[in-house]
Amino acid sequence: MKKVIVSVTNDLVTDQRVQRVCKTLHDNSYNIVLIGRIINSEKCSINLPYKTKRFKLLFKKGFLFYACFNIRLFFYLLFAKADVFLSNDLDTLPANYFASRIRHKSLVYDSHELFTEVPELINRPKIKNIWARIEKKIIPQLKNCYTVSKPIALYYRDLYNIDFAVIRNLPKKYTDYKNIAKRERLLIYQGALNIGRGLESLITAIQFVDNVKLIIAGQGDIEHSLYKLCKKYNLDNKIKFIGRVNPKELQTYTKQAILGFSLEEDMGLNYRYALPNKIFDYIQAGVPILVSALPEMGKIVETYKVGETFTGKSSVELAQQINGIINSTDKLNLYHNNSQKASIELNWEIESKKILDIFNRLV
Repeated sequence: MKKVIVSVTNDLVTDQRVQRVCKTLHDNSYNIVLIGRIINSEKCSINLPYKTKRFKLLFKKGFLFYACFNIRLFFYLLFAKADVFLSNDLDTLPANYFASRIRHKSLVYDSHELFTEVPELINRPKIKNIWARIEKKIIPQLKNCYTVSKPIALYYRDLYNIDFAVIRNLPKKYTDYKNIAKRERLLIYQGALNIGRGLESLITAIQFVDNVKLIIAGQGDIEHSLYKLCKKYNLDNKIKFIGRVNPKELQTYTKQAILGFSLEEDMGLNYRYALPNKIFDYIQAGVPILVSALPEMGKIVETYKVGETFTGKSSVELAQQINGIINSTDKLNLYHNNSQKASIELNWEIESKKILDIFNRLV
């Protein structure tokens, strides 16, 4: 049984992409060890069918965190028994790269996003430049890479003359969920609560949408400012924050919703080329979607007719479009039925074959 050490800088609890990849490899006779870190001690328990290890670090964010994590990871990889290293995103790549070179081990790189183009780095040119230099140094040396969308793969090819496979953030097939006609007026956003996600506009818009409950699942840098925004507009009775929840619990909320949101703003190439996993989660659950008019998200809506794109500018316009969808039985049924059809194609059972092609080639 070949051993793969998978590393990521989060705490493993809610990372669906990483868990799907590890489960696929585990189910196909690979010995998996997944490495992350402990963020909240109360969320330490995690029940997965493969081994996990989480580093407890003194620093939680910033340069010292990334430096400490990579040093700790490097020494772990240097001595751990393994056949392949799988690095998730640029923030785990230095340790994986140098350990793989020293030990002559195969290295696979999964780029979840355009790391150097995330909104958090747009106004931090010095930090962005450090990550860009790391990327420029390492990525051209890699042979086994994949990412989440075709535009990101083309970006890397044009910049570094290296081919990236495309493995989208597709969920496993959903089964037991209600027909949309039997659901309550529940709306859902799932994902990180960070800048550029359109959450401020969404929350502001909800004051103009009657008889709904908006579930916001996730945590992030701006969550406290979002709480204050809800207080400002007296929306505590219409908006519920449930924090980070594990994928199975999240599904129970998603399956009840009649509209899901992915309203990323055009803040750099990372969001412009984004194809978030929440879109496909909504589709699998038969949830109509309202997304930003960005290329990849818009293409999914246009191709499969599973929802609408938002082209307006204001929260009032957003509220009008939300009302136009949820108050139309014809639209809800159409998008719901089309989601069921699209789910037959857009699922992990099909997409995961690409993962196995990569790893089977290595071992």
